[in-house]
Amino acid sequence: MGGSGAHGRGGAAGSVPRGLRVAAAVGWRLLVLAAVLWVCWQLFEMLYGEIVSVAVAALLAALMSPAVNWVVRRGVHRTLATVLVLVGGLGALAAVLAVVINTLVAGLAGLAEQLAASVEQIRTWLIRGPLSLSQQQLNQVFQQLTEGLRIDRGALPTTALATTGTVLRFLGGMLLGLFTLFFFLRDGARIWSFLVRITVPQPLRYRVREAGHAGFRTLVAYVRATAAVAFMDATAIGIGAAVLGVPLPFVLGVLVFLGAFVPYIGAVVTGGLAVLAALAANGLFTALIMLAVVVGVMQLEGHVLQPLLLGHAVRLHPLAVVLSVTSGFTLAGVGGAVLAVPLVASANTIIRALLDDARPQPGPTGHTDR
Repeated sequence: MGGSGAHGRGGAAGSVPRGLRVAAAVGWRLLVLAAVLWVCWQLFEMLYGEIVSVAVAALLAALMSPAVNWVVRRGVHRTLATVLVLVGGLGALAAVLAVVINTLVAGLAGLAEQLAASVEQIRTWLIRGPLSLSQQQLNQVFQQLTEGLRIDRGALPTTALATTGTVLRFLGGMLLGLFTLFFFLRDGARIWSFLVRITVPQPLRYRVREAGHAGFRTLVAYVRATAAVAFMDATAIGIGAAVLGVPLPFVLGVLVFLGAFVPYIGAVVTGGLAVLAALAANGLFTALIMLAVVVGVMQLEGHVLQPLLLGHAVRLHPLAVVLSVTSGFTLAGVGGAVLAVPLVASANTIIRALLDDARPQPGPTGHTDR
């Protein structure tokens, strides 16, 4: 009876088409993978601030590590070299912020007056221009905008508490990022070697460690090249704004520099701000010239600067870059858009290094982890 039962079960299993059995096997594995991804996503949402702080610290470490290595080669202890570079970087950032804030405060009043005059011109054009809107229609539009911007006084305490919590979380993230950045700069290589030693089997440690180093070199090259491209974009657009008499050219240049760290999209958005500032302050003709300057700079960036400086640093197709930026923005906001491309570029280099079967392996007396 046992044999006939086994035969019956085998016959029942054998009666299921092979394609259906394969689909079922693949299906339950996909369900397990989906469950793992869901758990990872929940952890990501819980630790979003901490993850972004560590990722930004890694990006800044890639930017500052060449300076730390240069100071170390001059005979300075690595801890002291890290402190000197961090203090110098923070001092330079504070100086730039002070100049930006002072310039913005000094020019904001005049820009507000020019903006009010431009709004009045736009209102006159809407009434007397080809649209021929009535004063009543414009009043309704402005009333809706005013209601949308009106502050609910009853919700002020709740808003204040939420704002205070956001500020505290931001400050905590900054402190965590600085703390992480210091140790990335000082002990980055040792931290990576330790992680490889405790997580990777002995035969694969050499390849994984070298792949990680290659990925970090790609990150360093990307950050340096992107900073150079951003500086050139900001200089060109800032000079163009200054020559055209657009208010706050230095502030616009700083915004363009920051926006250029989001490939393609960031420079277009910040360049659009320069065009809007020219339109508000100097009129349509100046805005068109400013638009031509921005378009020319974008063409120079896309066809000359990025292929020349980023071509060897980031071996990614433009479609992969755009998809990375949009996916990063969707998943993690502006921080995700900034971090998406360098992380994808580093991951691309690491995967290529791991799949490179031609990479020489150490011999019995070669470099191994103990």
